[in-house]
Amino acid sequence: MQFRILGPVEIQDERTGLRILPTGAKQRALLGALVVKAGREVSVHRLIDELWGDDPPANAANALQAHVARLRRRLPGPHAPHAPDGPDGREGAGRWGGAGSPGSPGGAGGAGGPGGLPREWIATRSLGYVLHLGPAGTDAQRFHALAAQGRQAAAHDPARAVELLRESLSLWRGPALEGSTHGDICAAEAAQLEEHRITALETMYDASLRAGRHGEVTGELEELTTDHPMRERFHDLLMVALYRCGRQAEALNIYDRVRRRLVRELGVEPGPALRGRMEAILRQDPVLALSGPPARARLRPLPDSPGQDHGQGQGQGQGQGEAEATVLSLGSEIASLHHRIEGLRLQQEQLVRRFEQLTATAGDRVAGL
Repeated sequence: MQFRILGPVEIQDERTGLRILPTGAKQRALLGALVVKAGREVSVHRLIDELWGDDPPANAANALQAHVARLRRRLPGPHAPHAPDGPDGREGAGRWGGAGSPGSPGGAGGAGGPGGLPREWIATRSLGYVLHLGPAGTDAQRFHALAAQGRQAAAHDPARAVELLRESLSLWRGPALEGSTHGDICAAEAAQLEEHRITALETMYDASLRAGRHGEVTGELEELTTDHPMRERFHDLLMVALYRCGRQAEALNIYDRVRRRLVRELGVEPGPALRGRMEAILRQDPVLALSGPPARARLRPLPDSPGQDHGQGQGQGQGQGEAEATVLSLGSEIASLHHRIEGLRLQQEQLVRRFEQLTATAGDRVAGL
C-alpha cells in the first residue's frame, strides 16, 4: 500500500495491483492535503480553505465531513477483499472500521490493525482529521531516501550515484500533486518537491559527468536547458559535457545564448559560476578535463610490444611530450585571445546599452520642455 503524490494523487494497492484514484478535484485535494500532513492533525478550517478557498459553501463543515466519509469508503482496509466493488474496477470493497463519518464510534482511528496497519486510515480529532500511514508510506518518502543515498554515493562512486538518482526520479509520474494545488497546503508542498526534483537532476548529471558519461547526457541536458532556461546549473553542466566531447564552440554558444536571455528578460548577467565556466573553456583550463578512474583508463599507455627498445620508446615519448607541450602552449594563447575578444564584446554591449539609456533620458527631457 503506497500513497502517491509525485504526479496525480492516487493510492497503489500492492497486494492487488489496483490503483485507487480519488474522483473529483475536491477528493484529490483532500487526500493530497492529508498525505502531505500525514501523522499530523489538519484542522477543519484549514481543509475548508484547501478545498474551497475564498468561496466556501454555506455548510462547509458538513460538506467537508461528507467528502471525508466518501474518501474513507474508497480506502482499502487491512484485509479488504480483492474483488473491487466499483463499476470501474478501481475502488476497494472493504475498509477497516466502517464508513465512519467524523465523530462516529471508532473515528479516533490510529494504529493497531492487522499487519501493523492502522484501524482506520483517516481518524477524526477534536479539531480536524489526521491520516495514519502506518507502514504504507508514500512515493515522496521513497524519492527522498533514494536521492539521499545518491548524494552520499556521488563523492566516491558517481556511477552508483547515477543509478540511485535515476531510480528516485523514475518515481515521478508528472508534476507533484497534479490537479490538487489550488490550496496552500498542496501548492507549497508541490513547489518544494519540484525544487527537490530539480536538485536531484542536477546532482545526477554532475555525477554522470564525473563518471565519464558526457557523451550520453548532452541530449538530455539540451532538453533541460530548454525546459528550464533560467536554471544556470543545467547550462553549466551542458557546457562541460560539450567541451569534453570536443565541441568547444558549441559550449561557448550555450553561454552566449543563456546570457542574452538573462539580460533580455531579467536585466542581469550570468552568475559567477557560469561566467567562470565560460572563462575556463576559453582558457582550455585543465580543470575541465575528466578526473578519476575513467580518465586514467583512457590515458593509460599501451603495453610495450615484444622486443621494443625501451630507450627508443623513451625518446619517442619525450618527443611526443614536447609536441604536446607546444600544442598546449598555442592552445592557451588562442584561448587567451578568445577571452580578450569576449571581454571586448561584453564591454561594447554595455556601452551601447548605456548610450541608449542616456539617449532615451535626453529625449524625455527635450519632450518635457
